[in-house]
Amino acid sequence: MGKAASNRFDVDSELRESLLPECRLKFGEVWEDPSGAHKVGCIDAADSSMVSGFMSGKKAKLALHDPPYNLVVFDRLGKTDFINWCEKWIRNTGSVMDEDSSLYVWIGADQNDGFQPLPDFMIMMRGLDEFKPRSFITMRNQRGYGTQKNWMSVRQELLYYIKGNPDFHVQYTDIPKILRGYYKNVGGKLTENIERGKSENIRPGNVWVDIQQVFYKMRENVPGCYAQKPLKSSDRIVAASSNQGDIVIDFFAHSGSTMLSCERMGRRCFTADIDPIFCEISIRRLERFRKTGLAGWQNEDPFKREC
Repeated sequence: MGKAASNRFDVDSELRESLLPECRLKFGEVWEDPSGAHKVGCIDAADSSMVSGFMSGKKAKLALHDPPYNLVVFDRLGKTDFINWCEKWIRNTGSVMDEDSSLYVWIGADQNDGFQPLPDFMIMMRGLDEFKPRSFITMRNQRGYGTQKNWMSVRQELLYYIKGNPDFHVQYTDIPKILRGYYKNVGGKLTENIERGKSENIRPGNVWVDIQQVFYKMRENVPGCYAQKPLKSSDRIVAASSNQGDIVIDFFAHSGSTMLSCERMGRRCFTADIDPIFCEISIRRLERFRKTGLAGWQNEDPFKREC
């Protein structure tokens, strides 16, 4: 369409009206990747029959979800209704996951509202025996404790759960080992952590200080996608908790980051979104990557027709 898609796709009604005719999928439809690797469905993650039909009997080894927790943060949905809705898509997710699999969920924490909806979501998950908690991960908040007058009130946390006994592959950051300490007796010799380690870099802990939120100047930016997560985060999760050829599911596709990570690492991604615009963005992002090697549009218009 040629118009710069600088406004949010989910709230700009005029922009949405102009973009919907450009979308290949309508609600209830599924796009099949010509290569056979991926699927994109325009479905409701809280609808069990739609999720079951979308998966067609296949089981996922990894689920990576980024639900729209801004529904609560921006007062569009009450906390109780939001958590009840979350329980539905969590149960649907569990029904299509392998008996040994991993679940990661990005969830917001509004510091101006008792850190909601994070605590209520965690309490809800406590009631589901199917999933066992493994870690509580946070991505570095650049405007947090150190900048009181430029405060970022909404944090983005990552909850990691497992079913059964899934595979896990240790990952390393780009951060070199510089801190000495943590001494341990090995074979009668007192050694410290740098000496014992197999890599010159540190492994990621539960605070990912080497990953920052996507902003407009980054190459992977998808204009109009307000809650885009960094590819580096989905790359790390996909690499750690799946193997080549595994099916990875993401029922809140948004900018298509999970599918792009799977494409780059040889996994199959079955991703979905209830919004046809985000489904289309995900498909276009995959096609653009295959054609150009680019992971996003930076300042370009994702809906601009190729000449």
